[in-house]
Amino acid sequence: MHSGRLTIAALSVLFASRVLASPADLGAGRAIFQSRCALCHGLNGGGGRGPDLRRPKLTHAGDEALKLVISSGISPGMPAAWYLSPEELGNIAAFVLSLGSVPHEKLAGDFQRGKLIYVRSNCAACHILDGDGTSIGPDLTAIGTRRAAAQIRATLIDPSKTLQEGFLLIEAVTATGKTIRGIRLNEDTFTIQIKDLQGKIYSFRKPELAQLKKLRNETIMPSFGATLSASQLDDLVAYLASPRGNP
Repeated sequence: MHSGRLTIAALSVLFASRVLASPADLGAGRAIFQSRCALCHGLNGGGGRGPDLRRPKLTHAGDEALKLVISSGISPGMPAAWYLSPEELGNIAAFVLSLGSVPHEKLAGDFQRGKLIYVRSNCAACHILDGDGTSIGPDLTAIGTRRAAAQIRATLIDPSKTLQEGFLLIEAVTATGKTIRGIRLNEDTFTIQIKDLQGKIYSFRKPELAQLKKLRNETIMPSFGATLSASQLDDLVAYLASPRGNP
């Protein structure tokens, strides 16, 4: 016989079902976004260190996919928000998706002129874009979804100021006097793996090297601030930051 009172377990189930069924609270999502995400994406999603989220279609689109991205993060730049509850994730995801109705800032440069500058500057010697190039530096195919236009421009002007976390340039001298300069791939107490500027990979035991230098805050990428005009930089940023195949 039922007592007419709900048990604690039943109340918990009822409460959870109401939370899951309740519509997202955009105001609550905005508050979380502005306190947790605005440092990189701007107060209203317009971008900063991170990309502009005010676009009709996001790379990680869809409510469930977006909640997973927010919760898990994207290495190396976006930290995981594992501490958010399901309700909070739903609210913040709904707010981010709502930003698609807000027109994002139009890039100042020209996509096609930027493409010519990219080719002329031989950027493919170090970067892959749309499947073409060499993977010494980061893949630039989706750079516009990971970095705001202002951040891309800052990297072009002074790449040493915006190095990715974990990036390290290495100069190793072998016992025979050969110098290898390249990017650190892996390292432990006794060994180090390096990819040189031609893409060849070397593995060394540290005790067997004559010299090992870690060139911190250095990069092989040249500064384009002195070689490109302001308008040319705008064009190159427009090419890199625009969705691929949709200038």
